[in-house]
Amino acid sequence: MHHPRHRIRSFRRPLALAGATALVIATMASASSTIPLSSRASAGPVSAPRGTGLAPCRIPATMGVQMSEGIPTPHGYTRSTGQVRALNLMIDFPDAEGKEPATDRLAEFFPQTSDWFHTSSYGRLDYVPEAPVKDWLRMPLPFSEYGIERGSPYEPGYRKLVKDLVTVADPKVDFSAYDLVNVLVTPNAGPSALDTVLSVTFSGNDEAPSADGVPLSNTSFVYSRQDDGSGSYEETGYRVLPHENGHVFGLPDLYTMEGGGAVGHWDIMSEDWGANNDLLGWHKWKLGWLSDDQVSCASATGTSEHTLGPLATPGGPKLAFVPVTAESGYAVEVRTPGGNDEAVCRPGVLIYKVSSDVDTGQGPVSVADSTENSGGCTRRPNVHAELSDAPFEPGETFNDRSNGIRISVLDKDADDNYRIRITRP
Repeated sequence: MHHPRHRIRSFRRPLALAGATALVIATMASASSTIPLSSRASAGPVSAPRGTGLAPCRIPATMGVQMSEGIPTPHGYTRSTGQVRALNLMIDFPDAEGKEPATDRLAEFFPQTSDWFHTSSYGRLDYVPEAPVKDWLRMPLPFSEYGIERGSPYEPGYRKLVKDLVTVADPKVDFSAYDLVNVLVTPNAGPSALDTVLSVTFSGNDEAPSADGVPLSNTSFVYSRQDDGSGSYEETGYRVLPHENGHVFGLPDLYTMEGGGAVGHWDIMSEDWGANNDLLGWHKWKLGWLSDDQVSCASATGTSEHTLGPLATPGGPKLAFVPVTAESGYAVEVRTPGGNDEAVCRPGVLIYKVSSDVDTGQGPVSVADSTENSGGCTRRPNVHAELSDAPFEPGETFNDRSNGIRISVLDKDADDNYRIRITRP
């Protein structure tokens, strides 16, 4: 069976979109089933729910949708819990030779990337980076001859590049020992990321070239440097890699052709420039970083109350979900400064629509803005300002009148535990 290759194209821009209009949340409805992909590893919570209570909230992946938000994540992606070994290969080219030691390039991303995943997963993902080759691996062709541009498909350029990489590295590397591959390209190959973002991930691609008996099916390529000139590169430049690795774990792009206006800075799959940020609670559940007992499902008719603690802290209830259709629903969580969330300027209850029938990069998640057209509460560079004050505070209510759903924030305690009331028909 021919399996689709998941090509993740970057449209990210290093711009603070302060004047963008909040996205109107629409209801999606289209049913189907998951696409099976064969692999030695899988992502997220792949077992059936222990009871029936959460079943209505595990909206399934939709057939034909690229990188669906549904749960469980289809097979073929890298597992996202336990120990994951990441192979890092630094490469250069005859027309773009590495100008600094290859280990300096590696140090731009580690240990920061491992620390980011440890914090975001509450220690449930042990991300182990390894670089068995400490020098630049010289590709046989000039960079220009691979024909790599933004949005380039796997065929033919990337297939040729991966084949050449395997030929050069295989005598020194046991590819079968690793769960994913990061190709860290010398930053002088290709355009500046300020002009064109080339970084890309090919995931779930079992038709990729093989080495040591395994296909390089989950591979991220990182180019240039995401340096906006603000002086924060040493602290924030690594964040392109957690974003790209999010794809090998099965997460979609949350930005669209129009930028980060759907989700803003509330998930690294939306914006990976600028200040540090975390993943949405839905993604943490999808990846297996939240346990079932940390999630409540508001599927029954009537009113229910839920107490949620900050997503930034480990333990306790974190996520409430309100299914709307078989493929969509509202997620509810508490966001406060802490953990990976550096830029939260209005703490509170974040509410967003999740749709499993929408492709990556087409808006599978959309955040509800409690203060529409306010201009936001931050002017930090590369943080989508309009949605920075999206969370709801005590006394405020989100209404989906077309579906008869109300989500009210009742109060909070001294530990930032919020009490929420959900009403549905």
